[in-house]
Amino acid sequence: MRLLTLSALLVASVASADEGMWLFNDFPTAQAKQSVGVAPDAAWLDRVRLGSLRLANGCSASLVSADGLVMTNHHCIRGCLEDLSTPERDLLSTPFIAKDRAAEERCQKTEANQLVRITDVTERVLEATQGSSGADYQKKLKAEQARLESGCAQGDATKRCDVVTLFHGAKFHLYEYRRYQDVRLVFAPEFSMAAFGGDPDNFNFPRYGLDVAFLRLYVDGKPRPSPERLAWAKEPAKEKDPVFVSGHPGNTDRLLTVAQLEYQRDVALPYSIALLSELRGRLDEWLKAHPALGNVGRSRLRSVENSLKAQRGAQQALAEPSFFAKLVSAEVELKRKAPASTLAGWDSIAEATKALRGLALEYRLKERGDAFNSELFGHARALVRHRAEKAKPNAERLPEFTDARLPGLTQSLGSQVPVSKELEIATLSWSLQRLREALGADDAFVRSVLGSATPLEVATQLVEGTGLADAKRRLELLDEKAFDAATDPLLAFAKKVDADARAIRQKVEAQVDAPQKKGNELLAEARRTVLGPVGAPDATFTLRLSFGRVQGTATAPAMTTVEGLFTRATGKAPFALTEPWLKVKPSLKAAELKLPYNVSTTNDIIGGNSGSPLVNAKGDVVGLVFDGNLASLGGRYGYEPASNRAVAVHGELIQFALMRVYGAKHLAEELLRR
Repeated sequence: MRLLTLSALLVASVASADEGMWLFNDFPTAQAKQSVGVAPDAAWLDRVRLGSLRLANGCSASLVSADGLVMTNHHCIRGCLEDLSTPERDLLSTPFIAKDRAAEERCQKTEANQLVRITDVTERVLEATQGSSGADYQKKLKAEQARLESGCAQGDATKRCDVVTLFHGAKFHLYEYRRYQDVRLVFAPEFSMAAFGGDPDNFNFPRYGLDVAFLRLYVDGKPRPSPERLAWAKEPAKEKDPVFVSGHPGNTDRLLTVAQLEYQRDVALPYSIALLSELRGRLDEWLKAHPALGNVGRSRLRSVENSLKAQRGAQQALAEPSFFAKLVSAEVELKRKAPASTLAGWDSIAEATKALRGLALEYRLKERGDAFNSELFGHARALVRHRAEKAKPNAERLPEFTDARLPGLTQSLGSQVPVSKELEIATLSWSLQRLREALGADDAFVRSVLGSATPLEVATQLVEGTGLADAKRRLELLDEKAFDAATDPLLAFAKKVDADARAIRQKVEAQVDAPQKKGNELLAEARRTVLGPVGAPDATFTLRLSFGRVQGTATAPAMTTVEGLFTRATGKAPFALTEPWLKVKPSLKAAELKLPYNVSTTNDIIGGNSGSPLVNAKGDVVGLVFDGNLASLGGRYGYEPASNRAVAVHGELIQFALMRVYGAKHLAEELLRR
């Protein structure tokens, strides 16, 4: 992979003009004005915030019509397309176009969140945890978070409230969301057009992906009125235009210490790359052996391939000697100038990172679920822990089982989407095999899990014997009497492994999480003292705003065109055009062939920004972010303005595709309606 082309590539610098995934309640208006010539005011920020949505599966979206129409990426709702597909109707191979509201179909697993309020609760959290450390710190932190979230939600299932940790524990904000769980599919092109170019083109530019989909929010069975929606721009985006991305970047590590970055480079990333590489091979083999079930596993495979490429890019960035040397130099300089009272922060984090090296494998396997790669096991663990946590006071529960989180759990368990037992057996048996390989056949936990059986035998017995594939049964088991009377083998299995999983989780929270958070309070003080305002916090899958311009690089243009798509097409996957595109091609006019297709911008984004609206200076939609280029993969650790680019579907292309290619004129008109 060609990722690093300049010796100074990816060097993190607060001075980089367009760097930053900024909080809406702490947006650097003056910096944006200086960089792109636009200074959003409070009304602009409020409108864009309310017009932006988060999909709980890890993507972003936006409200784009007054009747609850939502725009996001095709790859963000592929799971829904798979779930709605049947042997007679493969929605990954054919486009889905709802001709009217009655034809819009519910995505059972999709939840949309709209951020309505941000409250700084740092003083409350720090006061509640003052003087504590280790397990005691974690206990007090969880209790205060539970109190804040439950007090915010007040038992209202239409609300979601999350305490968000910023600057790695130096600040805490309470985010209040409106929760929408009736989300219906309106439009999606073919998988092959959304992902045109496949893995070879992934994280590259030039690009020709029609990675767009439309959903609609419903409340009480009716489309949700959306006066706060983002209007479609009257003028298309052009090269050098200022643009903003409002979305939910998932995770960056730009404020990590050198000790933490070494752990990422030497332990965490190599582990993930090996895991994903093997899973990709297993899924590929399974799909070839089960061609009739292709609609079940294709998006899973694509997701694994995407994650694998991203992890490799991040690891390659950290492995580049000159880049890492600059990170080390920057930390040395910061420590040299930092107050002596803050230096213990680095020591605390170094000790925590050392402890993590000894705990990580067991934690990943037992608690993070790498040993139990199964949707049904996930349901079983959720039910087992719900029963155990429900008996505790709300403030003492695991965060994911507090009263404020119950609506999300209920939706997940109540999803009526069919589960492929064949795929479940394949992934669970593979992960159980990895557990045995990682810990050894003589390990006590491995013996308790497998006994004298093979991984395949255990997986088959559990998947074939469980009743948890039935959503109605899962919801029944939320009742403690029904749960206590149940004899389901997968529930029994989840109970058996839960004590070990909880034990390693408690160790990580006490020996790693708590000292890291306390250390980061000191590091934040050091940065404030030495550097002054330190810029945006690391990404946390919460709403952020970045600014930039439509711009190419030294080796790539700012935009591709419809004509370029036809030139790039070879007739063979992954560069094959579908029938609607082949059919429309002879009738296209010269002006239509010159229409922009995909566009690159200097906006600072990361995974989780998929589905983010690209808006202009007025806050109107001019495109849809769906990817970054290869250089953006190192954006996890730093932003390099010369080559790091966000990639979006151009707004004109979306209109063109709806009206000319897919016959969805009614949707195109709904977007333009003001």
